[in-house]
Amino acid sequence: MHRDWFRLTRTAWKLALPLILIAFALKFAGLPQRLDLWLYDTLALSTPLAPASNLELVAIDEKSLRELGRWPWPRQRHAKLIERLTEAGANVIVFDVLFSEAGPGDDALAAAMKAHGKVVLPVHLYPSTADAPLTEQLPTPQLTQAAGALGHVHVELDEDGIARGLYLYSGLGEATWPALSVAAAQLGGSDVPARNSGENQASPYVNVRSQYAYIPLSGRVGTISTTSYSDVLQGRVSMDRFAGKTVFVGATAPGFGDVLPTPLSGLAAPMSGVEFHANAFSALVQNKLMITMPPYQQWLLLVAIILFISLALPQLKPSHTLWVCLMTSALLLLATTLLYRHANVWIPVSQSLLIPLIAYPLWSTRRLTLLNTFLNRQLDLLSRDPGLGLKEPNDHQPLRVLEDLSQLLQARGWWLSQDDDVLACHSLSEVDRPDRLTVGLWMHKGDQSWLRFKRGERQFDMGLALPPSLTREASRRYLQRLRLDHPGHGGGVEKDYPAENIGARIERVRGAIESLTGMREFIGRGFERMPDGVIVTDALATIQFVNGHIEEWFGEPRPSLIGMPLPGLLNAHDPRDGTPWQETIADTLTLGQTRTVDLRVRGMDLLIHLAPFSMSDHEQHGIIANISNISELREQQRQHREAIDFISHDVRSPLVSQLALIAQLKRRPESIGPEQLEQLGNLARRSYQLAEEFVQLARAEQLTETRFYDCEFLSVVENARDSVSEQAQSKGIELALHGLDDIWLRGNAELLERAVINLLTNAVQYSPPGSTVTIQVFRAGHQVCLTISDEGMGIAAHELPHLFDRYRRQKSTELSGNRGAGLGLSFVKVVVDKHKGEISVESKEGQGSSFTLRLPVADPLATIAAETSDSD
Repeated sequence: MHRDWFRLTRTAWKLALPLILIAFALKFAGLPQRLDLWLYDTLALSTPLAPASNLELVAIDEKSLRELGRWPWPRQRHAKLIERLTEAGANVIVFDVLFSEAGPGDDALAAAMKAHGKVVLPVHLYPSTADAPLTEQLPTPQLTQAAGALGHVHVELDEDGIARGLYLYSGLGEATWPALSVAAAQLGGSDVPARNSGENQASPYVNVRSQYAYIPLSGRVGTISTTSYSDVLQGRVSMDRFAGKTVFVGATAPGFGDVLPTPLSGLAAPMSGVEFHANAFSALVQNKLMITMPPYQQWLLLVAIILFISLALPQLKPSHTLWVCLMTSALLLLATTLLYRHANVWIPVSQSLLIPLIAYPLWSTRRLTLLNTFLNRQLDLLSRDPGLGLKEPNDHQPLRVLEDLSQLLQARGWWLSQDDDVLACHSLSEVDRPDRLTVGLWMHKGDQSWLRFKRGERQFDMGLALPPSLTREASRRYLQRLRLDHPGHGGGVEKDYPAENIGARIERVRGAIESLTGMREFIGRGFERMPDGVIVTDALATIQFVNGHIEEWFGEPRPSLIGMPLPGLLNAHDPRDGTPWQETIADTLTLGQTRTVDLRVRGMDLLIHLAPFSMSDHEQHGIIANISNISELREQQRQHREAIDFISHDVRSPLVSQLALIAQLKRRPESIGPEQLEQLGNLARRSYQLAEEFVQLARAEQLTETRFYDCEFLSVVENARDSVSEQAQSKGIELALHGLDDIWLRGNAELLERAVINLLTNAVQYSPPGSTVTIQVFRAGHQVCLTISDEGMGIAAHELPHLFDRYRRQKSTELSGNRGAGLGLSFVKVVVDKHKGEISVESKEGQGSSFTLRLPVADPLATIAAETSDSD
């Protein structure tokens, strides 16, 4: 746990540090600030604020200038405007007109202002000249005393030259003034943000500003209800519209120069200063001023986003990182929008919003770099790995190929030449080499096989003299499958990899994949071709792999075996009363010891060898179970025991009787007579018969297809009939043969004849005198059939399943006095099985028996092909 946390923390820092550096770089470049301004303008355009209902604007516009004359106007005119607004019941009158110099009419204006009592005048903060320090431009002392409040009209432009807000309090040193809109709202009885207390003392020449607020504008120029100055003076409008309202008075004519570009108007249609302050008053009295998140909170948000991204991305899948980064930025943008519209809070979120978008390519680049480093390391390891697979014959040197083939096929002679140079020869010469050889195709001539192949630009001729044997045709078919030249005759040419690094890496990856695929295919085919069954389990003894033998022997499909517990599989097929399979398998896993146990599955004798194994980097053990089919071995052991019993009893018994009889005759030579000699002859013949049956059975069991040849089955049956005819005549039994067609099959005629003799002998022995034994030979499809029927005593039904078991004699046979070794029918069954045939019997007691042999006929096409090949 601690190791994983340490690894995660280290990875997070490797991502967090670059993000922090990028955040500082973006801050200094100003990109987040510009993006924040654009985002604010977008929100301001989408949700403009409705003007306050108690707000009116009296504009010194072009119309007023035309009707009332050029600016500046006498102050008596302003006094008259105040009087008319007082009569109309205006609550607060706000002048955005500078009265910093004394002039005629100040008395009248001051009197009108005092009469109303709630007139707000502006304070301007600006240097008198370019080189002069910042100064405050207050109204004249007389007007200042008459004014109900003073407010500064300074508007701070953002970096892009757009006016979006103002400082609620600003001034020189400790003398700070509320904004014009704040002074008007406070004078009108509205709640306004209090001035921050506890500020440090400042120089009287330093501009002290506090509490900056963004102004949500009501719309473009002219959105606020506006009346021309001249119309108010001349009474051309209803004065009821000013009752109880705050009236802003100021210049809107373009010639005055007091204009401000705003997010809603831009530079094309700037807004007058008085209208901007009227918008600020409207937002203030509606409690809609935008409060900006403090800078330290902005930095905390940025740090939180960096930490979240740095800790989250290393734990995510590559397909999820993009969505997490996009969703993080989207949630920040959504939160900013909701706070702007419903909580009047503006969060400069762009810097935090950019971090997830930058983190994704940064982390992807790091991930790709690590992956690239890992792949290069693995590719280097794979390139040093010799691999696992079968080496192609065309990868061996020609001399090595000739040496291996000559030893493998036991060639009596060989030849190898490159162009006109002889590289190796034995018993073959230039005269033996055919004149015309085709590249890549073997030519067979008599006992010789020749091939021409190429390696690059070199051409080789190879010849082999094969020994005369039955396997020559198989050797030629084997040679036909060999490919000794490189594909396209371009072997040995190095592959051109692309010069580009990524192309070369792709080629290396492709080569590694091909190598791994070949290795996996080699291992898979190797397991499938193994003579034994293989089961591989994990540390919980759950089966993970089986080969085809397991499917066949257990009779279950591979998908159902995968994932099955090994003890469950073994218990289902061979339940144990003694030591259960669970204990045996548990000992293999827990103690790491091998176990070898007998197993009986579906009538087969198996031997399972359980061995623990573990990978080099894994502490847990699995099991490799090697299962061998020892049914044939157990059968051979059983036959061996039966043979010993047979020799020790059946063969030994007549020999002992002969020795005892001979010893008796030696003691009493005068008692030798025909009966004693006949008895001695019977014992000798019985011993010979037993030995002959035993030898014939051994010969049949060792029969292979290499001793097969084409033979005509009807002739085989006729020879067998002739061999038994004398025995049949002695009992007056007729041997009736039915079958006229010659039917050829591939087999061993000698053993087939012996098998038919055994069947005919049994039929004659167990048939009553004067009866008939019917022999039928016919063809049924691709099989030749032989049926031998007698009219004897028949065979009991309970003895039929064991009729062909060796050393087993029927009870009825023993009682009739026809004593044998019980090997005759076993010999017939072995011969039929070696010829891939079938034998069946039908019998009823008292009605006779009928034995039927079915053997496959010879393939005429294969016979013709073999004869043609031998003639070539």
